[in-house]
Amino acid sequence: MKWIDTHCHVHFNAFQEDMDEVVERNLTEGVGMLTVGTQSTTSANGIKLAERYEGVWCSIGLHPNHVHAQQFHDVNELPKEDSQSANDAKQEQIKTRSESFDADYYKTLVNHPKVVAIGECGLDYYRIPEGADEQQVKHEQWNECKSQLEFASKYNKPVIIHCRDAHLDQYTLLKEVIDQGGLIQRGVIHSFTGTLEEAHRYINLGFKLGINGILYFSDELQAVVAELPIDSLLLETDAPYLTPPPNRGKRNEPFRIKEIAQKIADLQAMTLEQVQKTTTQSAHELFGVN
Repeated sequence: MKWIDTHCHVHFNAFQEDMDEVVERNLTEGVGMLTVGTQSTTSANGIKLAERYEGVWCSIGLHPNHVHAQQFHDVNELPKEDSQSANDAKQEQIKTRSESFDADYYKTLVNHPKVVAIGECGLDYYRIPEGADEQQVKHEQWNECKSQLEFASKYNKPVIIHCRDAHLDQYTLLKEVIDQGGLIQRGVIHSFTGTLEEAHRYINLGFKLGINGILYFSDELQAVVAELPIDSLLLETDAPYLTPPPNRGKRNEPFRIKEIAQKIADLQAMTLEQVQKTTTQSAHELFGVN
């Protein structure tokens, strides 16, 4: 594959009607993809899809938003314009159920040859369920994340980290596990939107940073990415979410990592081919895919 979308969800319900068509179309575009699990069911379903295709891999894990039951719609996934499509999108809430990381269950999945990472797991302080005790929620997210970092260490897999409004705690937890001899394979900070200081902190710890469509509508992120070494970045779409303009609010697909790559090339004054080659090589090295 010339390109690797290192974080998408092409096995989610958003693709239920045309999943195989979407996967085949993107593979034809030269885009391999890592479809990411977020709970027990989506982790198992990701394997089922990945084993049907060369060029598709998967991860298994528990997203922090699934630690507690809640429902929401991310403002980053809505169209900007005040239109009927925006109003319709606002009705399509994401609903989660409460779940804990069951290592006994996940160990039945982890040795599948298409499983190349653990996650997405991490800390999300942006989403605290209404009426919940904030400190208790944070404590439980920490414990669930730590369990998965230890699981990844045991099975020698890289991790895919979801972190939102929690970078100091996330870094502290990652460093704690690494200092204890874990996470030899390190991993990626998915959908990175932190500061330049936070970026360098993760990079110095040995992590890559996943960059997606948010790059198009965040001046702050553009300023950060312009200053980062290209070999510290991975391309991702988070499909079906985070579609870049002018299609923001519509379903995303893996081929749009080419748009992300072009934006990075513009910011770093390099060619699209340089971005493609370096980020694809980084994906190969981190996840062992080719």
